[in-house]
Amino acid sequence: MSFLMSLKAMSLKAFIENPIVLSSLTSWVMAQIVKALVVLLGSRKKSPRELVETIIWRTGGMPSSHAAVVCSMATAVGVYDGIGSNLFAVCFFFAMVAMRDAMGVRRSSGLQARALNLLGRLTSDRLGFEYDPVKEIQGHSPLEVVIGALLGIFIAAAFAWL
Repeated sequence: MSFLMSLKAMSLKAFIENPIVLSSLTSWVMAQIVKALVVLLGSRKKSPRELVETIIWRTGGMPSSHAAVVCSMATAVGVYDGIGSNLFAVCFFFAMVAMRDAMGVRRSSGLQARALNLLGRLTSDRLGFEYDPVKEIQGHSPLEVVIGALLGIFIAAAFAWL
């Protein structure tokens, strides 16, 4: 029993100390912190709760944490396993799909939801019925994705070479 526990502890330690995991996690945290700073500097009143939500959970905004994480992962895998490895190929195309989705499908869905909510509010005001708004999922602009991708690449490079 203690051997199995020791084996699990060693596996968990190896996972936590893995440079690919560390660079990806650091990229996500840094992107969310930068995003919270952008929100803080870009608006007059933000509650501490909103800033904590931005750091921990909120999507959309500058920079893209999605792009930061997947580019950090792909870069780290490229450095440690080589760009000719099968794992790098999978990570590279996963990053491409995630970034395309962030600025394509998710952004379009959010813009459509915003237009639908505006139309619903206007119609509700005119006709006097209650409208329940749909959730507006935020995607990313191309600039937000590029900045997030660069952040992830630089962080993975720093973990590999510093």
